[in-house]
Amino acid sequence: MTDDRERWALILGASSGMGEATSRALAAAGYKIAGVHLDFRAGLAHVEEVKAGIEAAGSEALYINMNAADDGKRAAAIETFRQRFERSRAAGGHPYFRVVMHSLAFGSLVPFLTEEPKDGVDRKKMEMTQDVMANSLVYWVQDVWRAGFLERGSKIYAMTSEGTSRVVPSYGVVSGAKAALESHVRQLAMEFARKGGGIAVNSIRAGVTDTPALRKIPENQRMIDVTLARNPHGRMTTPQDVADAIVTLSATDSDWISGNIISVDGGEFVTG
Repeated sequence: MTDDRERWALILGASSGMGEATSRALAAAGYKIAGVHLDFRAGLAHVEEVKAGIEAAGSEALYINMNAADDGKRAAAIETFRQRFERSRAAGGHPYFRVVMHSLAFGSLVPFLTEEPKDGVDRKKMEMTQDVMANSLVYWVQDVWRAGFLERGSKIYAMTSEGTSRVVPSYGVVSGAKAALESHVRQLAMEFARKGGGIAVNSIRAGVTDTPALRKIPENQRMIDVTLARNPHGRMTTPQDVADAIVTLSATDSDWISGNIISVDGGEFVTG
């Protein structure tokens, strides 16, 4: 049966790293892109380059510069998407979010135990990281589902890492948030399955990838060196590897792959 619906991808964290690569790859595959990002003046020129690349692929780039963890701004973004979808429907289209990708990488990279309290984690840093990198997934999914933007064949992806099960000295706060994110994915997958709407939810565990987020981790060079030594392919994961996986996983309407942690790492995790 021909599916003539208008495929959109909502990418949270769409201006760099895995979010950027996935936006470009999905645009090349025929998706329109709704990108949420947080960039200041120095980064806005690159955002325009990303949008231009999407449009050059024959797609549409509806980008919103905002704090994705802010409830009011999220509501305003949902309304912007609603208005755009209504224009498409008025022209005879059938838009929906085929892909929702949560790739927000804003958190505190500090140890738990420090002589000076200001150098370590505190309640504000812990709760901010948890809210941005884990809980915001639930709030966005709630809103796009209630707005009617998700349909049969929709796929939700949340970016996690092996930091949930391995220790990096400054990664503890983010590690806890990523563990919560994986739990949220399992819960959402189960609840969507029980509703029978054909919507799948999975975590994507990329290998160590050279992104702006990696470069903020104090131990990043050691992580790179260890990765190059243990990855069977002898290289790091790239944002394009992740993008290609998401394009492939999103090609089918099936919701039978759901609730999983899917490794996109060339066998890096299983080598220990």
